[in-house]
Amino acid sequence: MSNNLEIQQLSQYYSKEKCALNNLNLSLNNGLIGLLGSNGAGKSSLMRILAGISQPSEGRVLWQGKNIAQSANALRQTLGYLPQSFGVYDNLTAHEFLSYLASLKQIPTKVAKQRIAKLLEQLNLSEVAHRPLREYSGGMKQRVGIIQALLNDPKLLIMDEPSTGLDPEERAGLRDLLSELADDRIIILSTHIVSDVESIADNIALLEQGKLITFSTPQQLLNELHNQVWLCKITATELTQHANNLCISNRVRQGDGYLIRLVSKQQPLAQAMLTEPCLEDAYLYFNKINQQQNEQLEQVA
Repeated sequence: MSNNLEIQQLSQYYSKEKCALNNLNLSLNNGLIGLLGSNGAGKSSLMRILAGISQPSEGRVLWQGKNIAQSANALRQTLGYLPQSFGVYDNLTAHEFLSYLASLKQIPTKVAKQRIAKLLEQLNLSEVAHRPLREYSGGMKQRVGIIQALLNDPKLLIMDEPSTGLDPEERAGLRDLLSELADDRIIILSTHIVSDVESIADNIALLEQGKLITFSTPQQLLNELHNQVWLCKITATELTQHANNLCISNRVRQGDGYLIRLVSKQQPLAQAMLTEPCLEDAYLYFNKINQQQNEQLEQVA
């Protein structure tokens, strides 16, 4: 079944000076959408509205053609949500906690038991499922949060920084799981770690200062940077001299200098060599373009 989420002219104001979202428009169908942006870009504000926790100042959100502000209960039945800060009842075991949440979601007992067992296995928590949550590490509690978001087999899954506290192997496992689930549902995965979505996202939505900067497939974003990404070895002194004039996406210390990765339409330095672009390069490039456009608008104003 095809699912559809329409975000229409969505704005969120916290005060006259603070605009969290600014006239946002998006049409989403089945697949995984990577929601990227720096801290304060508006990602969490958007997800709270989509989850029905906050109301927008302007605009509306349609799920399967219905305004969620008028049919919130219908959305909740098919919604899975992991907020950035997820709390647990420390005195309960993971199994008890998840069983309690399943009952709140009105999942039949037999179905809940099967899903909890399967998800505990997939998230590598089966062996500790009957230990009190107070004994869990931060990463283990995060995995419990991921499980609770998946309990009702949601058709709209919203996850805010789900890889927080997870080690590299656990992050890879989460990516594999979400990739498998994305065929028949909409998954919105918010992160500031570009590598978490680079290999699994069907589309990337880049937010900055509450505005949608771009919405494209990862390959389309990479195509934008064809023959524009360079590798270059420079000294620490040269880095200081050129830092303000270069669009540097990464730097690695090597001996007495740095190996830098930068974005430029022309060869930026004589020793720079072309290399293949990655999504982090594109993220930096579009942010840079957006900043330049904002600066130009401010100068005109």
